[in-house]
Amino acid sequence: MDTHSQKFKVRLGLFVAGGLALFILAIFIIGKQKNLFNPVFKLTTTFYNVSGLQVGNNIRFSGINVGTVDNISIINDSTVRVDMLIRQDVKKFIKSDCEVAIGSEGLIGDRLLIITQGSNEAPLAREGQELFSTEPVETDAIMASVEASAAYAEVITQQLSEIMIKINSGSGTLGRLISDSTIAENLNQTIVNLKKSSKGLDENMNAAKDNFLLKGFFNKKKRAAEKKAKLAEEQKEAELENQEENK
Repeated sequence: MDTHSQKFKVRLGLFVAGGLALFILAIFIIGKQKNLFNPVFKLTTTFYNVSGLQVGNNIRFSGINVGTVDNISIINDSTVRVDMLIRQDVKKFIKSDCEVAIGSEGLIGDRLLIITQGSNEAPLAREGQELFSTEPVETDAIMASVEASAAYAEVITQQLSEIMIKINSGSGTLGRLISDSTIAENLNQTIVNLKKSSKGLDENMNAAKDNFLLKGFFNKKKRAAEKKAKLAEEQKEAELENQEENK
């Protein structure tokens, strides 16, 4: 005796078909991301520290995902080998002098490999060739540098605060100059006196030029200055003529 209705069997069939379709679609998407269905070629590189890089992480070239990390193995206490699978259609752009660096997907994203562009004169990378690498900068080192900079900034801020307190309280030369009106007035009077002295000096020089004893000296000096200016102008005109002839 059939205990299940026809409607139940139809629903069950649709559920199984939908699950199978989703499974195939997931396999296709994952395989496409991991280059399981694309022809690839293999490259290798080595690092002292892979800084959290994992098998399956993306590889980028010119900002485009071109492959995945195939394997990570420790060669010795100072060398870690990373095998890369690169799409075959990108092989014509990978040169033998390209370098590999470790980056990240944003600030806190997954690690990835970045292949830099090589020179035009370099030959194409061969199958299985080892590319040069650039060691990553650890996040701990960056944070230590930021903390050191913050400590220096705090010290500088504290020193500036102490200087401003002394100035506002009238301590030191600058503080007395700002807070003491007598010193400020004396400084203003000194500037006025200097201007008067300069004006008097100009008047004395003009009077000396009119003196018949010194008039010849100043006329000679004036002629020498005019001659020098004339020579400079002639030299400039000659240079302009040479430039016109060269054109």
